[in-house]
Amino acid sequence: MIEIEIYEEKDGRISAFSVHGHSGLAPKGRDIVCAGVSALAQTALLGLGRHLHREIDYHIDPSGDLHMELKDAPDDFTETILRTMRMGIEEIEKLYPDAVRTRVLNGISGR
Repeated sequence: MIEIEIYEEKDGRISAFSVHGHSGLAPKGRDIVCAGVSALAQTALLGLGRHLHREIDYHIDPSGDLHMELKDAPDDFTETILRTMRMGIEEIEKLYPDAVRTRVLNGISGR
């Protein structure tokens, strides 16, 4: 199962996310669910860093796990990118509820 954790600040804006695991619906490298979630998460990462030029901490594990955290407080622009990623992931979760689980958590440690 792919587990996604989305961290929201008190104002409801997304400040971080983590993606762990694999859906197990197909062999690694051929799994459309994993590919869809991965594409959404990595596109959000690229949009924040390369398009918005925001400072972010991120780590992509060799296993495919990804964690991203904004260094500064979220704003309207980061929220647009991260909320769009979240909506896309939630649509995949609706189609594959046994393969994807999203949890929204309040705040992040250290902030």
